[in-house]
Amino acid sequence: MKLNPRDAAAWARKPDARAIGALICGEDAARIAAMRREAALAIAGPLAEPEMRVTHLAAADLRKDASLLTDALRAASFFPGPRLVLLDDATDGLAGALQAALDGWQAGDAQLIVTAGALPAKSPLRKLAEGHPALFCIVLADDPPGPEEIAALAQAAGLSLADQGGKQALTDLSRLIDSGSFRQMIDRLALYKLSDPGPVTAADVAATAPLSGEVEADDLLDLVGLQAAAQVPLMLARLYAQGVAPTGICIAAVRHFKGLHLLASEPGNAGAAIFRQRPPPPFRRRDSVLRQARDLGSARIERALGILLDTDLDLRSSSAAPQQALVERALIRIAMLGRG
Repeated sequence: MKLNPRDAAAWARKPDARAIGALICGEDAARIAAMRREAALAIAGPLAEPEMRVTHLAAADLRKDASLLTDALRAASFFPGPRLVLLDDATDGLAGALQAALDGWQAGDAQLIVTAGALPAKSPLRKLAEGHPALFCIVLADDPPGPEEIAALAQAAGLSLADQGGKQALTDLSRLIDSGSFRQMIDRLALYKLSDPGPVTAADVAATAPLSGEVEADDLLDLVGLQAAAQVPLMLARLYAQGVAPTGICIAAVRHFKGLHLLASEPGNAGAAIFRQRPPPPFRRRDSVLRQARDLGSARIERALGILLDTDLDLRSSSAAPQQALVERALIRIAMLGRG
């Protein structure tokens, strides 16, 4: 039985004890691991591991002996309480073993969580889960976390998102880094706010944003387009540390805002216009790019292009002004256009 993202999140928080369990699959390994961990805790409780009520099965072992899964689901535990079987890294080759285990499952047997990588719609494993009335199929997309997921992560970490600036800064950051890094950032933010009961602010997010790892100019330009001015200096510093030249950032910025202008000029057809960009933005950035074009509008984007073209002339001139400072000033001005 296929679950949509909202129902899948609800299931992970409170799994149905009458169901066998779920197949969780997708491209985002961190998101899969987080849902698996949350569901396992809800099913078996925090003492399940020390009380040996959780059985871990490797896909490689199951390929050698398909009966291992059926035996694990039916095995009794020395300690009372719900039992759980975890099967990780499943592939289509295990569809037969899973089908046999499901056919023999009955009330009182252990529940089951199966995880897998990205499975196409025609995958035998995925089709088995989608067609089974007591096994849920959860396909997690490699998309930035939505407002509900961000709110849930913040609540679990004891963070308040009452400040709109802080909430928006977190949302902007979630679109620039992968979900695993974002979850780590939430944990780091919780430690940063440990002695501060106040809500998360944009300054808090800027102070705890990831500092390691390679970033790209597009990450910076998305922050500028999303009006996240407080985070621009940090991202610029990271790019400069990687050896990116100010002139290269300026050229990329001009290209980015020209693309936004194309989208803003066709507000009723932006979804189609985005594919006329050369090259079109990758799938992960398309929602962000469309939002930037919608929120800024043609007039502000034209002002941004004017600022960038003036900056480009200054960079190419014989001016003694520091080039890094010129680019930073220009990008912060653009990131603050929405406030004027």
